[in-house]
Amino acid sequence: MATIGRDMREMLSEQWEYRELLYQMTLRDLLVRYKQSVMGFGWAIFMPLVNTVVFSVIFTQVATLDELGIPYVVYAYTGLLFWNFFASSLRFAVNSLSSNAVLVTKVYFPREIFPFSAILVCLVDMFVGASILVGLMIYYRIPVGLPLLFVPVLLIVQVVFTAGIALIVAMANLFLRDVKYIFEMVLTVWMFATSVVYPVDRIAGALGKLLRLNPMSPIIDGYRAVILRGEMPALGPLALAAGLALVTLVVGWVVFHRAEYQFAENA
Repeated sequence: MATIGRDMREMLSEQWEYRELLYQMTLRDLLVRYKQSVMGFGWAIFMPLVNTVVFSVIFTQVATLDELGIPYVVYAYTGLLFWNFFASSLRFAVNSLSSNAVLVTKVYFPREIFPFSAILVCLVDMFVGASILVGLMIYYRIPVGLPLLFVPVLLIVQVVFTAGIALIVAMANLFLRDVKYIFEMVLTVWMFATSVVYPVDRIAGALGKLLRLNPMSPIIDGYRAVILRGEMPALGPLALAAGLALVTLVVGWVVFHRAEYQFAENA
């Protein structure tokens, strides 16, 4: 434990020392991503919106979800908005070390800046996409309440969990390049195991119990509770998700930090 504490202090100190580099990397990635894109930041709105339309057709015409208490379009868009932030962050993070091989091998700085930068870029995308959520809430006359102030807490929990996973997959993909393909399949399955487009807590039996262990479900359900229903989230499941998020970040970051000396020879 003492060793882990020492590692964490060292890593946090380095992040603070190189905070300007993190900012510049994030700005660079934003400019590179959208420089030759016709729609630019419009993609941050377009993708969750298209997915919302598709799932709205499926779940309002084929399946029945009449007990949600809110219009399904808003329900689905909210889930997809915050899920896309999680999934997109990891998709960019998994390649963040291998696609910056020159910097990894030639210059010293904390290598975790690469996956952290990927998360910050996707966070900007999420804020852009949130404008559509605001518009949908206005259209459907969904009021907001004081629980909305809890959104930053949910966002911190999600970012912490995302950062932990991002460090692990970025490192793993540097050592084994097949990881990015395997992880893409994992993300697809993971989405349908999360309360993104339907409430997984309605699934009974052993499968339902297994799905309720997924930390992303209480996070996304928490967003819906505070934003759409004006209620506080279920604090028990959210506390468990927050604990798992913190453990994931600490373990992922320490393992990443201790493996850094091998990155140059594998980049």
